[in-house]
Amino acid sequence: MKTLHMITFLLLVVGGLNWLLVGLFGWDIGNIFGGQAAILSRLVYVLVGISAVYEISIHKSYCKLCG
Repeated sequence: MKTLHMITFLLLVVGGLNWLLVGLFGWDIGNIFGGQAAILSRLVYVLVGISAVYEISIHKSYCKLCG
């Protein structure tokens, strides 16, 4: 379970940094994988989204401040 938590956390960091790059420079990290229409980019976006849903559902059990 800890490994899954670390993977989802890493994906959320990637997603957060992507939004930072989009906001500051208008550059999307998905461009590395062939743009937003590319299957690999879409897979990364879906994994980041699933990670967010997963972290929301288990947050209280892992967060020392919220528990």
